[in-house]
Amino acid sequence: MSGVVKYTGYINDHFKVRGHVSLKDEDTDPPPEHVPEELEAVYREGATCVSVQCWNAAGAMFRLVIDMATKSLLPPEGEPPVAKIRRSLGFRLEWLFQNGKLPTDLQELAECIKEDGNDGAHDGTLTQNEALDLRDFTYTLLERLYTAPKRLELAATRRRERRGDA
Repeated sequence: MSGVVKYTGYINDHFKVRGHVSLKDEDTDPPPEHVPEELEAVYREGATCVSVQCWNAAGAMFRLVIDMATKSLLPPEGEPPVAKIRRSLGFRLEWLFQNGKLPTDLQELAECIKEDGNDGAHDGTLTQNEALDLRDFTYTLLERLYTAPKRLELAATRRRERRGDA
């Protein structure tokens, strides 16, 4: 006998234990690329809730991601819009669409998604389909706000480097 079998100490002394592997780790969808860390963490929490069929918790997490992401689209404090719009996701979404800060093709779906998120957070009435709709909308919104612009930026950088313009 040699190696681990002969070792008389604790194996955990040589490893950092972060938790156990369970069903929650089996089938979670990652967020899109290039999403800010704080949004990625909340998105992953929502995805974990989906994987363990906690529909209301998932809806609340995806609504939170939408709330956080859209706050970053607002002008600095002291400029319009008014505080009521800054605080309320519904009013904020309306303002962002009216002012061209969000793609208008998402507008109709955004209203439904906001209501579903509210239902999950406040009423606890979400079904699997509503939670999955929230996940899909959140993913699409994050792709539009973060992934696509970053990919374009990286492509432009690569092009400049190839041409020697860097």
